[in-house]
Amino acid sequence: MNRRDFMKVTAATGAVLFMDGVFHESATAIEGLKIEEAEKLVITVITDNYTDALRPHCKIARRPEGTKSPLDIILHAEHGLAYHVEIVVNAESHSFLFDFGTDFQGIRRNIDLLKIDLKKVEALILSHDHFDHQAAMVELLKDKKGDIFKGIPFYVGEHFFAGSYMRASSDNVVSLLALKREDIEELDLVKIIEIKLPTQIVPGAYLIGEIDQVTDYEKIQPVFLTKRSDQLVQDDFIGEQAIVFNIKGKGLVVLSGCAHRGIVNTVRQAQKVTGIDKVHAVLGGFHLTGAKPELIQRTISDIKAIHPDYIVPFHCTGFEAITAFAREMPDQFILNTSGTRYIIT
Repeated sequence: MNRRDFMKVTAATGAVLFMDGVFHESATAIEGLKIEEAEKLVITVITDNYTDALRPHCKIARRPEGTKSPLDIILHAEHGLAYHVEIVVNAESHSFLFDFGTDFQGIRRNIDLLKIDLKKVEALILSHDHFDHQAAMVELLKDKKGDIFKGIPFYVGEHFFAGSYMRASSDNVVSLLALKREDIEELDLVKIIEIKLPTQIVPGAYLIGEIDQVTDYEKIQPVFLTKRSDQLVQDDFIGEQAIVFNIKGKGLVVLSGCAHRGIVNTVRQAQKVTGIDKVHAVLGGFHLTGAKPELIQRTISDIKAIHPDYIVPFHCTGFEAITAFAREMPDQFILNTSGTRYIIT
């Protein structure tokens, strides 16, 4: 049985409880187990808020390079985030997609320019149900349906389909374009898996499960709302997922979507789940845009105390926080751009 066939079987049988057409908890959920070490990790940023065709390679970051035309490196950027991840464990390569961005046309173009092979993708993951992470997903899956195997596991956190809203003013609540379960099921393509516990996606890559809020300053903004029992309440983002990897000889790599529950809390949860203190890299959205200077400073101080080798803030981190990380952690900091590949070996 080849790897693709194995993943098809896994998608069909890899859960312990089935209800209402949705898997709840994965059979690969881990509880204090030692995660597998990876020999290589490649995180490709399909899209992010910023693009720069002239940006040079930097540390572990490799920028897009044109092959036939300068237009090959003119990549779409947006208020959105999407990743392709490839990991090598025991000399076997595995890959998945994490978040899907906002604009379908731009996402599709970047996937094609970056030569991402969707036929090798073994799983799909959404960090949380906000438009900037999932608005392009349904159209992309429809367009690329022939490249993605039927029954591919699609991982989401608990309460994912509860709905997402934002209080724009005291008397105005706007939808954040939550995905509808029926829109995904109508694709007849994915197997939805809702998780709470730390869960293996592919060998060496793990969702960290519920993120404990242990800091006293990483507060969820009250403008974000969801539904509980048909009532709008503040969203606690209990289901938001981040991903952790353990790179041989280097330590943990933590990859976040937006980190609404706090990037420090996210990294500490990854350490707790794995039992590993050494952090090699922290990448992703840190959700500090518009944050007060003292909140940014406390976050940077705690990240410094964790001693990552690299810090790469994306997307919702915000200009002020990104520049503060660059100023205070210059040896570790990398400026992200759409299309950048982070290669860790």
